[in-house]
Amino acid sequence: MNALRLLETALTPLAIIVSLLALLIAPWWAAAVAMAALVGWMGLTRSGRQAASVTRVGVATIAQRLGSSSVVVVGIAGVVSVLVALLAMATGFEASLRQTGTDDTAIVLRAGSQTENNSVVDHGAAQIVSQAPQVLKNPQGQPVASAELVVVASLPKRSNGLDSNVELRGIEPAAWDLHRNVRFVDGRKFQPGLRELIAGKGAREQFKGLDVGSTLKLNGQLWTVVGIFDAGDSHDSEIWGDTAVVGSTYRRGSSTNSVTVRLTDAGSFDAFKASLATDPRLQVDVMTTRDYYTRQSEALSREIRVLGTTVAAIMAIGAVFGALNTMYAAISARAREIATLRAIGFRGAPVICSVLLETMLLALLGGALGATLTWAIFDNYTASTLGQNFSQVVFSFQVTPSLLWSGLKWALAIGLTGGLFPALRAARMPVTAGLRDA
Repeated sequence: MNALRLLETALTPLAIIVSLLALLIAPWWAAAVAMAALVGWMGLTRSGRQAASVTRVGVATIAQRLGSSSVVVVGIAGVVSVLVALLAMATGFEASLRQTGTDDTAIVLRAGSQTENNSVVDHGAAQIVSQAPQVLKNPQGQPVASAELVVVASLPKRSNGLDSNVELRGIEPAAWDLHRNVRFVDGRKFQPGLRELIAGKGAREQFKGLDVGSTLKLNGQLWTVVGIFDAGDSHDSEIWGDTAVVGSTYRRGSSTNSVTVRLTDAGSFDAFKASLATDPRLQVDVMTTRDYYTRQSEALSREIRVLGTTVAAIMAIGAVFGALNTMYAAISARAREIATLRAIGFRGAPVICSVLLETMLLALLGGALGATLTWAIFDNYTASTLGQNFSQVVFSFQVTPSLLWSGLKWALAIGLTGGLFPALRAARMPVTAGLRDA
């Protein structure tokens, strides 16, 4: 009996402390440990069994407080919906750009350039880069290297008819060996030397005039759209044409913005970078395409995450106050019941635990509701935003299991915060005062 009482004394605060840490530390295994500690406490100790009994009574009365309980559920559902939706936006944008690059392809920019738009690589430098020994050769013995030109064109959006920026990329024939994931969903490749374009499927969905057979005017010249491609990455937001023709149309001469190459293997990148760095004819920066596109996504993804967390935190404060009001009202309505339980030997810990469990159950319902709605509405929802090159980047929201878990953790944290003070009040309520007030 003494051993059991000692175990009870140790497990009562431990179960609550572990539950708190599980919500703050966040990994799923921490939540599993907290749940195991709580279940063990409720099943093995007298106080735990008392807490389970009080919790069952409290949950049974939720139907009698449906209006006030709904305030908690709906408020927390709103918090989780906003948080998960904005984080899904950041995750989708980041994933779209990260998928664009690989470790066995490299991009070469002018030294100090952060993006292709503010880089210039002349024809001579492009030839030197493409002849590096680490660059893969095709079966014809030609280097798999594409000097690419990036310009920003203006086209009307399908959604509102207003002009918006789209990225026009000039590529060379070797680009097809660089972008092996590109497949055509309609039409064909453009013919080098002609004013023909192919459009990414994302660009076609966002902009007017990009259907196969359409004609559009870019910088005073007429172009024909001859194909629609699906790259499965951020290139889906672009339209492509021949580098030489794009350069002449926009009066860029023989200069390009970057050179993209396929290396013999991913392990040869360091040697490739070193060979260009030691060449006195070149002043360039070299990085893998995976690193380049990951860097392009970092700033905007960080801003979206900060915005989402800030908005959710502000909403969470309101949800906490809603939970406080609801649970304080519930404690007042159950004052006689709680006082009677205390009078017949129930301790403070079971009362605290029961109130917290009741509040967190409501919070869990709200979190599950918000997460489900967000998943149903926003998962794979297509949107566009302005990228680093000042053009629209089309991407899909990604509501991942980790984001849903984050939303549920926020919901449980709100429930824990909103239920803690009412629980302490219930536990500290004098028995005589509770009976008299009731």
